[in-house]
Amino acid sequence: MSQSGMNSQLTDRLNDAIASLDSVPVARVTGRLVKVNGLMLQAVGCRFKLEQRCLVETAEGDMIEAQVVGFDHTIAYLMPIRRLGGLFAGAKVVPLDGDSTVLLSHQWLGRVVNGLGEPFDDGPAFKGGDRVSLEPKQINPLKRRPVDTPLDVGVRAINGLLTVGKGQRIGLMAGSGVGKSVLMGMITQNTEADVIVVGLIGERGREVREFVERNLSPEARKKAIMIVAPADESPLMRLRATLLCHRVAEYFRDQGKDVLLLMDSLTRYAMAQREIALSLGEPPASRGYPPSVFSILPQLLERAGNSENQHGSLTAIYTVLAEGDDQQDPVVDSARAILDGHVVLSRQLAEQGHYPAIDINASISRCMSACTQEVHTTVSNQFRQLYSNYLQVKELLPLGGYQPGQDPELDKAVQMYPLLKAYLQQPANQAVDYRTSLTELAQMFQSL
Repeated sequence: MSQSGMNSQLTDRLNDAIASLDSVPVARVTGRLVKVNGLMLQAVGCRFKLEQRCLVETAEGDMIEAQVVGFDHTIAYLMPIRRLGGLFAGAKVVPLDGDSTVLLSHQWLGRVVNGLGEPFDDGPAFKGGDRVSLEPKQINPLKRRPVDTPLDVGVRAINGLLTVGKGQRIGLMAGSGVGKSVLMGMITQNTEADVIVVGLIGERGREVREFVERNLSPEARKKAIMIVAPADESPLMRLRATLLCHRVAEYFRDQGKDVLLLMDSLTRYAMAQREIALSLGEPPASRGYPPSVFSILPQLLERAGNSENQHGSLTAIYTVLAEGDDQQDPVVDSARAILDGHVVLSRQLAEQGHYPAIDINASISRCMSACTQEVHTTVSNQFRQLYSNYLQVKELLPLGGYQPGQDPELDKAVQMYPLLKAYLQQPANQAVDYRTSLTELAQMFQSL
């Protein structure tokens, strides 16, 4: 290379080096840790922003990621995402710039990850992908594609009587031990969705492996993404895992995929927010839940559903724990008002060995009429009416208090009850597709 060429190359490198100095900060302002109260950290000495991510120094020289959840004058309240350990007074607190982001790609299919998007299984680390923010993208409600196409979930009672549409949001409401997780596993295994996002939020740690091994067939595993934050994780990690579930589902929906989001459970998400709010001093309002809990629920649930894209859908099914089997529980009542339908599971039916223990009379799908034909809706209403009529005289039958021939409608309900009960029951390892569900429902009434 000639002397002039070398001089030109050196000049270009020097100019690039000088230009890069503009992006180098003169000094990095950091805060310091002054108090630790349970899971709440207090830091001063820096200008922190609400929901800003920070790194907190430990005695071992590591950095723990935390997030700003509140402030009081010059004191910022932080909550760690991971478990605490090694903190000390005066520890350095480094604020981070930018929103929380994650790299998403099709490598996530078939994997189990934590709330930070890190592999939770023994698979390889994720490489590459699209950098997306966890912050929700606002969708104009007037531009949302309507719910008008049924989604096959493989459960006869839901397909035939509580038809779920692509883009609908529905809740599984029940007390503990009634079969919410089993029903969710049936839907996961039998649905026709392109991508399944399963969020196990605040549940028992042993359920993670059981769900993978028992409820996911090899075919379902290939299109499923499990995001896990067990009960022993911090409240902030449970919140972050919930947001990640929705962001992953939105990502594949925007790519034109039919996505099914299953989250177990919405109540644990509300409890995590309650822990944070009470730690900040927010007063409890309803059964120990602060007002902020009921303001974040609609913000979360409105992220599900269809978008402006004419292709792709996001159907969401949330399990909601009714404490003490109380259907007027604050979280249950709030979710029921926001969601597009609810499936109530009855402990009485479960104790009788009736699975899935769906209480048809207490359940409803608000989008069913929009995504089914009129004849289907009519037959479904007839089924409900017969089932309701039978329940009116059920307790009188063993006592001989009911005399046939006095009311034709009640006579028909008593006659049809064995068929109605058989239609509602289904083994956990059996799949009944949408077309078969409608055929069996129609044949039942044609036999009359």
